[in-house]
Amino acid sequence: MHFMSLLKSLDDLLYEVMSWLVFYPLTLWRVLRRPLVMMDYSDRELNQSAGEQYTDTLTPPLFLLVSLLLSHALELAFVGDNILVRSNHGLAALVKDDTSLVILRLIVFSVFPLMFAVRLVRAQRKRLTRDSLRPAFYAQCYAAAPFALLIGIGTLLTTVHRVDWALPLGLGITAATLLIYLMVQARWFAEHLKRSLIAGLGQAAIAMGASLVMIFLVAPLFA
Repeated sequence: MHFMSLLKSLDDLLYEVMSWLVFYPLTLWRVLRRPLVMMDYSDRELNQSAGEQYTDTLTPPLFLLVSLLLSHALELAFVGDNILVRSNHGLAALVKDDTSLVILRLIVFSVFPLMFAVRLVRAQRKRLTRDSLRPAFYAQCYAAAPFALLIGIGTLLTTVHRVDWALPLGLGITAATLLIYLMVQARWFAEHLKRSLIAGLGQAAIAMGASLVMIFLVAPLFA
């Protein structure tokens, strides 16, 4: 009986992982085309029963994780092991393999959805609870996933020295990604707070600043 249960679990796991090959590019395409629509879609899906949520997409946190896995795979293919894996200084000594590095990156890029979600809840004058924070955090994971993927690609290109155009292209991708991400956030805040785009940009800038401060405070511990 236990053996059959194990086989059933493996069946479910295999199907789930292989389905990512279909639903990840579909989710990525939809988010890239209409990020705000997909963020609203996330809000609606959370109101569905557990078995009916995100039936035609990846869940937002999983979408972010798979995006980071893809970025990491590209890094391994073109550069090799990250310097953090080889370093023994500070907290970098805890990053001993690719799995721990992906987990670290997941935590780092999850800071952005968290800070933007907290900022929205605060700006809406709501009580900050796990329930009030979840919808905004899930919606933000949809926006953060392509942001993380493109930032990873841009950063990767800046480390490729074999071709002359890699550095300017990498810097261009990184700069454009940051600008687009900030504008999406400005529109998201403006829409949910019923304010102007300028006011939304102000809220987005505050959340972005808080995210970067948190990351920069922790970054020296890994140096």
